[in-house]
Amino acid sequence: MMSDRSMAKAMEADMRRRFWLALVLTIPLAIMAGHVPGLPMLIHPPVASWIGLALSTPVVFWSGWIFIAGAANALRNRKLDMSVLIAVGVLAAYLSSVYLTIIGYPVAYYEAAAMLVTFVLFGHWMEMKARRGTSDALHALLDLVPPRARVVREGREEMVPTDAVAVGDVLRILPGEKIPVDGELTEGETDVDEALITGESNPVHKRAGDAVIGGAINVSGAVLARATKVGSDTVLAQIASLVERAQNSKAPGQRLADRAAAVLVVVAVGAGVATFVGWKFFAHAPFLTALTFAISAIVIACPDALGLATPTAVAVGTGLAAKHSILIKDAATLEGMSRIQTIVLDKTGTLTVGSPTVTDIEPTAGARPEDMLAIAASVSSSSTHPLSAAVVRAANDRKLTVAKATDIENIPGKGVRGRLDGDEVLVGNAALLNDKGVAFATVNEVAARLTAAGQSVVFVARAGAVLGVLGIADAVRPSSRAAIEELKAMGTEPVLISGDAKATAERVAHEVGIEKVFAEVRPEEKAVHVQRLQKEGRVVAMVGDGINDAPALAQADIGIAIGAGTDVAAQAARVVLMRSDPADIAKAIRLSKATVRKMKQNLVWASAYNLLAIPVAAGAFYHSLGWSIQPAVSALLMSMSSIVVALNAVSLRRARI
Repeated sequence: MMSDRSMAKAMEADMRRRFWLALVLTIPLAIMAGHVPGLPMLIHPPVASWIGLALSTPVVFWSGWIFIAGAANALRNRKLDMSVLIAVGVLAAYLSSVYLTIIGYPVAYYEAAAMLVTFVLFGHWMEMKARRGTSDALHALLDLVPPRARVVREGREEMVPTDAVAVGDVLRILPGEKIPVDGELTEGETDVDEALITGESNPVHKRAGDAVIGGAINVSGAVLARATKVGSDTVLAQIASLVERAQNSKAPGQRLADRAAAVLVVVAVGAGVATFVGWKFFAHAPFLTALTFAISAIVIACPDALGLATPTAVAVGTGLAAKHSILIKDAATLEGMSRIQTIVLDKTGTLTVGSPTVTDIEPTAGARPEDMLAIAASVSSSSTHPLSAAVVRAANDRKLTVAKATDIENIPGKGVRGRLDGDEVLVGNAALLNDKGVAFATVNEVAARLTAAGQSVVFVARAGAVLGVLGIADAVRPSSRAAIEELKAMGTEPVLISGDAKATAERVAHEVGIEKVFAEVRPEEKAVHVQRLQKEGRVVAMVGDGINDAPALAQADIGIAIGAGTDVAAQAARVVLMRSDPADIAKAIRLSKATVRKMKQNLVWASAYNLLAIPVAAGAFYHSLGWSIQPAVSALLMSMSSIVVALNAVSLRRARI
């Protein structure tokens, strides 16, 4: 069975062949009709009419068959769409020309029918190229996945096709190799280049338990990984699927254009009939004059530009978003993001990194911060507590030399103790120090300040003396404050929502510049807060990363999931930020506004063009201003409108987001 990608390429190739045949046959038709400046009519009627019939017939019934067949299918389904309009224009010019040729009239409009087919084909070909440019860029990601994988089974390694890897298989990945499928490291440490997925330019350090993405590059160490997602379930496959689905969906503006097309079918045919009747029976014009104006009116009324106005912009917009690691699931979401007025942001994992981080190191007089942190890390390295992990990570980040402690004991609810060079070391809360008889009045003031700021306080003592305290909190992402400032500058109100204590939530809100805070909110209450904002008449977006955010993401007008969050959050959201960067929220909104701006420009242009062009083509200004348009020129003008619309949509690629 042919894949969607192969089918799209085959359709584009077919459209290209039809266009080139139409162009080759239309050029001599235009020359014979005298429409090429500087070239005289070399063949005169009635021979020219019969040659025109021979040249235009394959253009109409082979190159243009896709429109005729599409019109027939639409009429069978009792629908009036763009195909009906194009077919009406083409067949009106062609069949009237056949009639004039048979009865011996010296004039025919074969070139109008052929030019209409040629230019419409060119416009649709350009639209398909715009779509394929985006799709090819996305599928190039899939092509980067290695064709074979090294699977470890029963202690032996064997190379198998990547398609044959199953969930649960253990893979060995050597330095410099691409990761075949999504997985979880089970052994070893390495740096992984995930730039093609997340846009992160620096390699990310991975250790056992960390997730890795298929298609990313293993930069440094040999590792073992257990496959967790394969085939169409991998991140890369999901990206391609989401963007394709978005490009094939219809924005509200496009649905409006489709409804307008049904009306314009009646308008076009009515304009042609009314034009002929008006000129022939009221203005008493010759038959040929009345017919010429009627054909011109029908041809120029084909609103092909209206049909291209939004889908081309949607295709370019969703593709551009994907290149910036922003996945937008459908065209309605792409359009709707431009109307966001309030953005509710979950704290943990959205504005913050989502894990405890040492933010303050406050030693007592005479102690060095680095020494105190290294001592704390020496006894914390054997603990699995998140605060202990934060201490060890802080020491590693600062590349401190950490000695190996002995006699380590984890004390539930209090902390950890151990021995370093014979001295007892304590790392924990005030209760731990009280139990061991260690005085810490000298750091009480600092500890109170850190607690008031919503941080967890960890005391460090050695040999019965307090060395200082560590402030540990969920650190704010480096880009969060700039992201909030940008959202405010765009006229969007940011709101922070969190289940944490009020002091903690307000600390983060103050740090990033948010005034409105909902703190101590239970998971099921987040959706209620979103709903209250909506009842105030606000268009609300919700940004979150966890399972507890899913109801609020679904409730919001636009749900935005941070890419590093859970699958549940991503499924409930309409937008996924793959880089887990709050700055991408503003990017997504800017892109939405730029895309909607292109849609509106195209719709206004296409609609205004038709409203102005039909009266001119119908000869309304013939007597007063001497304006008249031949059918072939009508075809050219109509098609030029479509090309303008397509090029305007493609120019979105240059938008700065």
